[in-house]
Amino acid sequence: MIIKEIRMRRMEMRMKHPFTTSFGTMQDKPFLLLEAIDEEGNSGWGESVAFTYPWYAEETVETNAHVIRDILVPLLLEKEINHPDEVNELFAPIRRNNMAKAAIEGAVWDLYAKRNKQTLAEALGGKKEKIDVGISIGIQDSKEQMVETVRGFIEQGYKRIKMKIKPGTDIEIIRAVREAFPDVPLMADANSAYTLEDIELLKMLDDFDLMMVEQPLAHDDIIDHAKLQEELETPVCLDESIHSLEDARKAVELGSCRIINVKIGRVGGLTEARKIHDYCVGKGIALWCGGMLEAGIGRAHNVALTTLPGFTLPGDTAGSDRYWEEDIITPEVVAVDGEITVPSGYGIGYEPDLEKIKKYMVGEEVFRTENAQPNR
Repeated sequence: MIIKEIRMRRMEMRMKHPFTTSFGTMQDKPFLLLEAIDEEGNSGWGESVAFTYPWYAEETVETNAHVIRDILVPLLLEKEINHPDEVNELFAPIRRNNMAKAAIEGAVWDLYAKRNKQTLAEALGGKKEKIDVGISIGIQDSKEQMVETVRGFIEQGYKRIKMKIKPGTDIEIIRAVREAFPDVPLMADANSAYTLEDIELLKMLDDFDLMMVEQPLAHDDIIDHAKLQEELETPVCLDESIHSLEDARKAVELGSCRIINVKIGRVGGLTEARKIHDYCVGKGIALWCGGMLEAGIGRAHNVALTTLPGFTLPGDTAGSDRYWEEDIITPEVVAVDGEITVPSGYGIGYEPDLEKIKKYMVGEEVFRTENAQPNR
């Protein structure tokens, strides 16, 4: 296939509720939608997961727009692509900027699957017809509020509860939830909020039979995490530290973690995510697919990735109604009793709702040839 046109839509949607982590609180979610169109007029869709501020990673919506417009689009337009893996190779000389790369590569994967009359899950090698899903809960104002929030999601059938923590809002919150729900699969996500100086506090997590503690130490660290994992019975899960297959290999060889959270945007796309999956399966490292507060397109890509056999732990891909009053796909992603049924339609399996996309669109750029100026 030859990519003849790429559309970059600037979107802005308001989440149902504010979402608080150790980084801060957000409710309005600007993001980019990418549409790749081939020579026959078929289109595939991808979504950038970068935030407005570089608090999770160095990328932002604005840096993604620049890199996509000025660097990645010229590399891709008019190129003959036989398989989406070639996009990963094409973008390899560009360092990092993984969320920008993943947004375009995801659109090409969707397009490729549609052209080959496959679901995206099938194109990736996935076999599952349903996936287990958990829920991610932001930091609450009190332990009582956290307990009641967790109760509500347990009643909805979610199969794993993830609670955001930070220094001062951690042990007592977890203790209260564990006492209220002795058997619920429970994990804590620190988003890099601690250091090795907190090791005695972090060792207290072993009292609560957690599935894992996610990224407790620095966002770019694998050395100190190895020291921490030696001291903890609780499995350490790495998130922000893993940007590539090479990062995963080094972390596993050092003993820095027993679990890896794979986020498509963080690792640069579905091709790299699948490489990490294959490596971890061979090494016996458990995997799950993390979420980045995606709208429907990004959520659909997460569903497809989670169908790979190595994703044995429930991920963050909750139903659309967890975050949005209305989503931008038809049908919306629906979780029932902690499971999402993998769609059977070609590509991502959900239809982009162009009316709703137009409703939330605040700008658009269209790229047609390598040398043409975008229409804005």
